[in-house]
Amino acid sequence: MHICVLGQGYVGLPLAVRAAEVGHTVTGYEPDRTRCAALAAGSSYVEDIGDSRLGAVLDSGAYRASSDPQDLKGFDVAVITVPTPLTDRAPDLSCVRDAGRVLAEWIEPGATVVLESTTHPGTTRDVLIPLLEEGSGLVAGRDFHVGFSPERIDPGNADWRLENTPKIVAGLTEGCLRRVKGFYDTVTEVTVPASGLEEAELAKVFENTYRHVNIALVNELSRMAHTLGVDVWHTLELAATKPFGFTKFQPGPGVGGHCLPIDPVYLSHHVKARHGQTFRLIELAQDINESQPDYVVRRLQDALSRRFRRSVHGARVLALGAAYKPGTSDARQSPAVEVTDRLRAMGADVTVVDPYLPDTDGGRRDIPFGAGTDTVDGFDAVVLLTPHAEFDLGRLAAEAAYVLDTRGVMPAAPHIERL
Repeated sequence: MHICVLGQGYVGLPLAVRAAEVGHTVTGYEPDRTRCAALAAGSSYVEDIGDSRLGAVLDSGAYRASSDPQDLKGFDVAVITVPTPLTDRAPDLSCVRDAGRVLAEWIEPGATVVLESTTHPGTTRDVLIPLLEEGSGLVAGRDFHVGFSPERIDPGNADWRLENTPKIVAGLTEGCLRRVKGFYDTVTEVTVPASGLEEAELAKVFENTYRHVNIALVNELSRMAHTLGVDVWHTLELAATKPFGFTKFQPGPGVGGHCLPIDPVYLSHHVKARHGQTFRLIELAQDINESQPDYVVRRLQDALSRRFRRSVHGARVLALGAAYKPGTSDARQSPAVEVTDRLRAMGADVTVVDPYLPDTDGGRRDIPFGAGTDTVDGFDAVVLLTPHAEFDLGRLAAEAAYVLDTRGVMPAAPHIERL
């Protein structure tokens, strides 16, 4: 089939490449011309897709990147994988709307359109379908097929990839569901049919809400344990020995990436806007997790004052990690970035090291995401924010004057504190 994937980012590019590998002819639509040119030259900016893998589907002719909407003509299946960010702390569906308008012009009878972008229940039915029908003059469910299939991409996860992660699929009608499932059966090992569009949309935002709430719980637990003088990390290890009724989550400097800081807000905002009800657990979890970078800074401030009788202002701090999780360059909504922002605002001299981010600016001009540093000598403190495997933690423990480990990956020692 001719497959069009709108948006060639962390979600869209792996899907497009996988579809090309299994035999489809794929157009990766990317309106960012700089990105499009990089893909056309065989240069991938998504870690999960190496240059060699991208080059193979380019060389075979099965995949091409394009910023020209006319290349969408004649598609059998079009998948929308565009960002759904927050603007002024409210859901922003402008990219979904733009994609729907662009796509509508090229819908032909029998074609299938699938939304993968994470959003609140009702988006496919109430936002996307009217745009597709208006622009095409066709009727969804009768003339063309529409579905929703939430993305479950976990950047840097070598165990759970697109092809072996169960894929939820939903359709406007039974016929739509069959078409959507038929496509995803060719690119994934397991498809899970949903009874309706809204159930699939809600399942996605709930998956991330579940993690968000539980991370907030252990983040608050870590604060209380510190106040009580109790080792929260050992406490969690003990609790995790229970073989039923418990899932281990760990504290950290906050939550990052596109999903956790954003997706639960889509659900809580939608419930409040449509029905005037408050999703109290989501809002509480948001408050806790958003305040976690401030808590990290306070812990460092207390340590510098207690150990060295000095303030954060003027202190030399080495921040290890800028990405929101280890093994990736994804710094979207990264709490590590927020911590370094706050330290700099307080007058600290902060050096940031992250082997996955470029030497230039990593997308943020105010933070020098360096490629590395040769020594920890001369730094008053080290804050371990993202535990990339490339960091030599043994050497860090031996040479650093003081380490604040926000991830609990280093053994406790007189000069090492875990969050």
